[in-house]
Amino acid sequence: MKKLIFINGPVGVGKSATCEILYKKINKSVWLDGDWCWMMNPWDFSETNKRMAENNILHLLNNYLENKSFDCVIFSWVMPEERIFDVIIKSLKSREYGLYKISLVCSKEELEKRCRNTGKDERGVKRSQENLKSCANLRTVKIDTTVKTPEEAVKEILKIVNIER
Repeated sequence: MKKLIFINGPVGVGKSATCEILYKKINKSVWLDGDWCWMMNPWDFSETNKRMAENNILHLLNNYLENKSFDCVIFSWVMPEERIFDVIIKSLKSREYGLYKISLVCSKEELEKRCRNTGKDERGVKRSQENLKSCANLRTVKIDTTVKTPEEAVKEILKIVNIER
């Protein structure tokens, strides 16, 4: 059965670095980063653009799930509310997959350090820390990346989704 792996967490926790390694370790896999679906300049968080991004994500996820070339679909994005997972899952055409919901988390201090190292301003750091708090309430498996490398996080994910390496 096809696997659908959601990798969630706040900005700066290591989603992209982890998924960059993860999809290369899983044969016949594809990785979609939700941010790719609305990269724009200037970035505009309007309702119109949020709907567009959601439609782009659903279109791509549905295509990947329907494509027999892939056994594993990895989707990474900041999803601080259970409602976001529910909207996506409800809108998928296929029901023929095993679902894995994983949140990458780290300490508040480590998250601030990582955000600042990538040039986030005070507002960006605060938003990321708020999303970190929200992760605690999600029905996801949590992987603490505070002292883990992306490679170590990948090893944990592979165990969770029952893929031997």
